[in-house]
Amino acid sequence: MKKFFRIIICAMIALTLFGCSKKEGDSSTGAKVYKIGIVQLVEHVALNAAHEGFVAALAEEGYADGENIRIDYQNAQGELANCQTIAQKLVNARSDLILAIATPAAQAVANETKTIPILVTAVTDPESARLVASNSAPGGNVTGTSDLTPVAAQMQLLKQLVPDVKTVGLLYCSSEQNSKFQIDIAKEEANKLGINYIEATVSNSNEIQQVVQNLVGKVQAIYSPTDNMIASGMPAVVGITTPAKIPMICGEEGMVNQGGLATYGINYFELGRQTGKMAAEILSGEKKPAEMPIEYQQRYDITINMDTAQKLGITIPAELLAQVNE
Repeated sequence: MKKFFRIIICAMIALTLFGCSKKEGDSSTGAKVYKIGIVQLVEHVALNAAHEGFVAALAEEGYADGENIRIDYQNAQGELANCQTIAQKLVNARSDLILAIATPAAQAVANETKTIPILVTAVTDPESARLVASNSAPGGNVTGTSDLTPVAAQMQLLKQLVPDVKTVGLLYCSSEQNSKFQIDIAKEEANKLGINYIEATVSNSNEIQQVVQNLVGKVQAIYSPTDNMIASGMPAVVGITTPAKIPMICGEEGMVNQGGLATYGINYFELGRQTGKMAAEILSGEKKPAEMPIEYQQRYDITINMDTAQKLGITIPAELLAQVNE
């Protein structure tokens, strides 16, 4: 009888250990299941597309959510405190890799761990954001993709669409490092083009409407870079600019689709997809973040909101229409 009970107890222990191992491994093979944490700063079209492209690329490389990876996606809803809380949670959960979408999210995660591989996307200049030693040689546990857009070309596009512009409003969030980086480029190009500018900054979404309203009568156009707060607040922006006949040149396509006039911009789905390919190389052990330079997109597409152009009474030059139809 004692022998019988010993056999039963041993069997129960074996089943318990087997069950525990399956929680950390594939349900059929016992292979490792990687924990992928994702923290996204805020909900808007561009960042959502980057997230979707990242997941799609992982699947293309053989990493499917629910099979050999488990993705824990968290959205900070635009709150920096939420970024910090989510970053702590993902680190404490011992994630095998963390994706941070947008600069504040990336900074929050990078402050929490120096060992877990971190990929960033929708970060304009990781080096100036102090996420990497340099964009060409990151040197730590952080790498990823930049959403640096052709700001100079965007300002030239503004001049082409609004040839009589004398003063442009530069609309951005003062706490977003990526926006400051682009605005500095925009100022340089405005000076070259002989355009005066007024900086119009917001620190939270509740200020957008009033700040934009204050520009009415002072500017003939508005430029906004790939700014997460302005992107998520585009309905409030165009609710003022369109009736006031003020054209807005934006940093990315999603902002144009929400009522902006035009942009030369990047494809955020493809940017996320590019980041996902980098993640696959890290998960497979082929590469380490320290030796992977920050990657950029090489192709920029023109997007024009024809409905907005009609409401503003702006005729789009034939050469620009030809680029849209390419």
